[in-house]
Amino acid sequence: MIFTFSLIFISSGNYVFADELRDPLIVLETNTGNIVIEVFPYDAPNHVTNFLSLITSGYYEGTFFHRVIPGFMIQGGDPNTIDGDPNTWGQGGPDIRISAEFNNIKHERGIVSMARSSDPDSAGSQFFIVHKNSNFLDGEYTVFGRIATEGSFETLDKIADMETNNQDAPLNIEDVRILKTSIIPRSDISDLLELSPPERTGESITRSTSNQIFESKELDIAFSAPEGWLLQQSNTLDQLDDPSTPDVVAVGPKIGGVNPVISLTIHDTGNQSFDELIRIKNKILNEAVSAGQLEIITQKKIKSNVYQTLAIGDFVLNDKPTKIKFLDVMILSEQKSYTFAYSNLVKNFDVLIPRFNESLDSFKILSQDSTIMETSNEENSTEEAGGCLIATAAYGSEMAPQVQLLREIRDNQLMNTEAGSAFMTTFNEAYYSFSPYIADMERENPMFKEAVKLGLTPMLSSLAIMENAETELEVLGFGLSVIALNLAMYLGVPAIVVIGIKKRN
Repeated sequence: MIFTFSLIFISSGNYVFADELRDPLIVLETNTGNIVIEVFPYDAPNHVTNFLSLITSGYYEGTFFHRVIPGFMIQGGDPNTIDGDPNTWGQGGPDIRISAEFNNIKHERGIVSMARSSDPDSAGSQFFIVHKNSNFLDGEYTVFGRIATEGSFETLDKIADMETNNQDAPLNIEDVRILKTSIIPRSDISDLLELSPPERTGESITRSTSNQIFESKELDIAFSAPEGWLLQQSNTLDQLDDPSTPDVVAVGPKIGGVNPVISLTIHDTGNQSFDELIRIKNKILNEAVSAGQLEIITQKKIKSNVYQTLAIGDFVLNDKPTKIKFLDVMILSEQKSYTFAYSNLVKNFDVLIPRFNESLDSFKILSQDSTIMETSNEENSTEEAGGCLIATAAYGSEMAPQVQLLREIRDNQLMNTEAGSAFMTTFNEAYYSFSPYIADMERENPMFKEAVKLGLTPMLSSLAIMENAETELEVLGFGLSVIALNLAMYLGVPAIVVIGIKKRN
C-alpha cells in the first residue's frame, strides 16, 4: 500500500538522520548480565541488516552461548540450543545465508563477528564475541559490531570464566541463556563507553556491496538500491497522472505483513523557493495531522537545500490498524526537487536504515556528474522546522522522553476508548490551528522556545497521570482530573498571585 500526502508513506550516515535513529544499539539480556552491542553498517551492511532483523523477530531469545573458550571467544545464536539435541549445537541457523563481507577491522577484545563454516558465504545467525585479542581471525570472518559498555565487558568475562564440558559448552546453560533482545537508541544507555574507532589492519579488503544500480538518462538520475528488491519505474506504475506518484520505487521483501519501500519522486519547481516548497509540504502534512492520520516526530532543514521529515502514519492493513513509520528527504537542485522516502513498520523501521542511507548517499544527478551529497558545500544546520509546538520545544532536550511517554499513553490508553478518540480528534483540530505559528516563533527565538518549554513542563508531567487509565470510565475520570489540575496550575495559581499582589499594594 502506498499512502501519499505529496510524499510517500510507504531510513546511518552523518547526512540526514535524526540523532535517535543513528547507530542503533542491540541489548542481549542474560541471567549473568546484559551485553550492549553497537554495529558497523558501513563495513558489513548485509550482516548488520540480517542481525538486526533477527533481533527484531526475537530469533535469538531462548538461545544461549553454547561455545565458551576463555582467552578466545564466546559463541551463540544457534536456535538448536533452545530445545535441540546437544549434539546439534553449533549446526543450526536460518535457511538464508549471508555472503562474506570481510573487512579490515581487527578481531580484538569485545569485537562481534559472524561465525561460519568452511564456506565463506555460509553465515546465518551464529555470532561470536572476542574475549581476548585474536588477530589470526582478521580478514577471515566478518566483523559487524562490538560491545559498548563496561557492564558488557564484565558480562563477557563472567561468561568466559564459566565451567564448561569437553565440548566447550557451559555446564550451567541457564546462566548464559539470552532471555530478551531489543534494539534501542543510544540515548537510552547511560554508561556507553567513549570508544575510539575500531583498530584496522591497514589492508584494503574488497567486498560486495550487494546493491543494484538504477540509472535513467530520461530522469537524469542514478542511485543504488538493495539487491533483490523489486525496482519499478513510473511507466510501470498506476495513476501516472497523479503528481504524488513516485518516479522510481524499490520494494523489499515483506516482513510482518508489510513491504519496506524506498522511493524517489521528482518535481519541476519552476520559480518556487525552497522555503515555499517546505510551506506547501507542511500545509498538507498538518491537514493529515489534524485528521488524526499522522504524527510528525521531527522535521529539520539539514542544509539550505535539504529538508527532512520523520513521522508515523496510521493505516488499516488487512482490517487491522497498523502504524507505518517513514523518513522523507526533500532535496532542491536547480529547478527540480528530489524526494527520497523510506517506509516500514515501526518495529522494523530501524533495521533497514543503513540500506536507505546507501541509496541516498549514492544518489547522483547525471548532468551534474556528482552525487547529491556534493551539490552543496554548506555545513549541516541544526535548524528545526515543523508544526508541533510541543515537539519543537522538546526536540533535543530533556523533555523528549516525556513527549515519547505521552505518545505511548495516547496510543495505548486514549485511542483504545471512544472518549479518548473523540477527545484526540477535537484536540488536534484546535491544537493545530495555532501550533505551527508558535513552533515557527520557537525556531526564530531560542529564548521564546525556552520559555515555552518551561511553561509546558508542568502540563507534560500532569498528563502522565493518564498512563493509569485503561477503561472508558477511567479515561473520563482521569481526563477530567488532568484538565482540572491544569486549569488550576495555569489559571488558578496565577490569579491567586495577582490578587495577592493587588491586596499588598
